[in-house]
Amino acid sequence: MAGRLGAGLVLAAVLAGCAGPEKAKPTELGPNTALIGVNQVWSASVGAVAFPLDVRAVGDQVFVASSSGTLVAMDSKTGVDIWRAQLETPLAAGVGSDGRYVAVVSRENELIVVNGGKELWRQRLQAVTLTTPLVAGARVFTLSGDRTVAAFDAANGRKLWQQARAGEPLVLGQAGLLYAVGDTLVVGQGGRLVGMNPLNGSVRWEVPVANSRGTNEVERLVDLVAGVSRVGDVSCVRAFQSTVACVNTSRATVLWSKPANGSSGLHGDDSLLVGAESDGKVIAWKRSDGERSWVSERLRFRGLATPLLLGRSIVVGDETGLLHFLSREDGSPLNRLPTDGSAIIGEPALAGQTLIVVTRRGGVFGFRPD
Repeated sequence: MAGRLGAGLVLAAVLAGCAGPEKAKPTELGPNTALIGVNQVWSASVGAVAFPLDVRAVGDQVFVASSSGTLVAMDSKTGVDIWRAQLETPLAAGVGSDGRYVAVVSRENELIVVNGGKELWRQRLQAVTLTTPLVAGARVFTLSGDRTVAAFDAANGRKLWQQARAGEPLVLGQAGLLYAVGDTLVVGQGGRLVGMNPLNGSVRWEVPVANSRGTNEVERLVDLVAGVSRVGDVSCVRAFQSTVACVNTSRATVLWSKPANGSSGLHGDDSLLVGAESDGKVIAWKRSDGERSWVSERLRFRGLATPLLLGRSIVVGDETGLLHFLSREDGSPLNRLPTDGSAIIGEPALAGQTLIVVTRRGGVFGFRPD
């Protein structure tokens, strides 16, 4: 099963990456006019990253990992290692942490949990897992590519429960949705957002966000991607190259849904929601009703990662290692800074007063807006 699923995951990723015409030329940026001050305050290295890394910030701690199995806890103020562990196995997903327990998944489908730089335990998962584990309530939760959800005791690795769900012939080869809202575990399963009891895995509610479409398996592929914008009981999510929607999880209802053509997650606050489309357009939606506030085409075809809404700015990295600051009011450029020339991966993370980004070469950079 795991081998077959692995092929399905890879096929979905390859087809998604190869679909469409020849790659367009990135939009020229022009001179940089710094309308806001942003300073790089430190840099460090973790090693090359070729998996969907989730940079985890808890207080002033930042947790990052490399593809080769280096796991690092850093002080966000200085970039200095708090601890560094060598797991001696390539990684496929991570990093999840509650500040004490730190969880990643290896390419061999092993869930690995570390405390204070010391490995505590490993447990083999039944299928390929690309979604970052969730660490909460002294438990570690996983979502595998076959949409199996499992819970483990964070202290000793004992499996507490597992809930399997019939999967599709082809599933998306990237990280999915796994997070908590109050006392409910929320997961993305296909085009549905599902609320589960974290104590036993029973389903509390389901909300359909996107539906299958098309005439073949690839066109019918529908999945919710990592990167949720949650404010209170309202979660705004993206279905792969299909839909952006906001869901009230306490009422299990879709508040609104809009067509969208992106493959990375969303970020926002109580009034605005932002995301990058597959062609590099940055879109801001009104959180209340999903109407567009503005669309910026200044970064088209620049391979954008998931953006971060930060004060008056929207922060987004591109595939050349540039970090862009856009105005939340209209998407106009406010500043941009270089890193190491390789793609910025994932969503930037805010740890205390420091903005953290990680590049494909494994550069870790700390920035501090004025």
